Amino acid sequence: MTDRPDPAVEIRMTTLHATRGANFWSTRPVMRMDIAVGAYEDISSADVPGFTDALVKAMPGLIEHRCSIGERGGFIMRLRDGTYAAHIIEHVALELQTMIGHDVGYGRTRGGDISGEYTLVFEHMHEAVGLRAAALALETVQQAFAGTLANVDHAVAELKALASKPDVPLLHQHVLCGITGGSDRAATRGEIVRRGFGNDELIIDVSPVFLLQAGLPYSRSDIAIVTDTNLTDVPERYQEEERAQRLMSCVADAVDRGGIVIVPAKEWEVQEKIRDAGCRVAIFATDSNVTRRDRKLARAVAFVLNDRIMIDWRGEKSDHGAVRSDAPITAQVAGALAAFTLNELQPLQPALSAVESAS
Repeated sequence: MTDRPDPAVEIRMTTLHATRGANFWSTRPVMRMDIAVGAYEDISSADVPGFTDALVKAMPGLIEHRCSIGERGGFIMRLRDGTYAAHIIEHVALELQTMIGHDVGYGRTRGGDISGEYTLVFEHMHEAVGLRAAALALETVQQAFAGTLANVDHAVAELKALASKPDVPLLHQHVLCGITGGSDRAATRGEIVRRGFGNDELIIDVSPVFLLQAGLPYSRSDIAIVTDTNLTDVPERYQEEERAQRLMSCVADAVDRGGIVIVPAKEWEVQEKIRDAGCRVAIFATDSNVTRRDRKLARAVAFVLNDRIMIDWRGEKSDHGAVRSDAPITAQVAGALAAFTLNELQPLQPALSAVESAS
C-alpha cells in the first residue's frame, strides 16, 4: 500500500442536480456534478499501478468509449497515458447506465467555478438513474484510486432497480414567450402584457442563474427574448462574453425551428448561435443606430427615432408609440417588438393596442 492520500476524503462531490430543460451544455437533459479533487489534482490514472486494469476488468464496456481520441478504445488510451478523477467519473457514470441497457454517450468535464473543482455533465435516460449513477461513479473511481475496486455488480443491480420505477415526467409546458438576460426582464414582460398579451398565456422570466443551474423550465415557446448578455447573478466564469452569449442563446432551443428570437442589436454572436439553432432573429436597438449587418438577416428591426418606437418589417416602417419615462427603454422597445411579432405569428390574436392612446 502506498502513502497516497485517501481518495474517499480528497475526491468529493460538492454539487449534484438534474438539469431538465435545454441548458448551457446540451439540448438534452443532463446531470451536473461538481467535484472537488483535493490532492488528486496532480494524481492521474497513470500514477496508480493497476488502476486502468482494475477499472477495465470491472467495466469492460469502457473499450467502446472513443473519448477525444475519436476511436474505439480511446478512453482506455487516455487512462493509460494518464487522465484525472473528474474526467474518469464522467465516463464511469455513462458506462454504469450503459450496463443496464440505457443508450447514453454525451458527457463533458470542465474546470469548475472555483480552483480545485471540476464540473462534469452527462446525459441520462431516467432521472433517478442518472442521479444515482453520479454517486456510484464517484464511489467506483475512489475505490479504483485506493486499489480496492473488485467489481461494480452492486451498482448495476441498484441502477436496474431504479430503472424499473416510473421516471419523472418530461417537460411538456408550452409558453407564449421566454425572456432571459441580465436586466429588464420583468419590465419587458410587463410591456408585453401592457400591449395585450399574457392574460391567458404564460410569459416566463428566466433568470440566467436558473437557466444555468436548472435549464429552461418549459419545453416550447412561441418566441423568446434576450434582453442583454451582461450577467451578474451567475459565477464569474459564466459572465465572460463567450459563455454569457452561449447561456443566453439557450432560449432558442425551445422555439420552433423557423420561429423568432428577439436579440439586441450588435449582439452578433448571439444572433449567429440562434440562427444555428434553426431560428430567425428580430433585432431591437434603443436608438436609431442599427447596422447593415443587423438588418441583413433580421426578420424585423425595432429602433427609436425622435423618441418614437419604430418597427421595420419587410421594408415597411410602423410607429408603435412614444418612449415613456415609466419603464426602461430596453423593455419598451423589446416588448413592442415582441407584441408585434406575436401578432404576426398569431393572426387571430387581437390587433395591437392603440399605442397612441397608451403613449
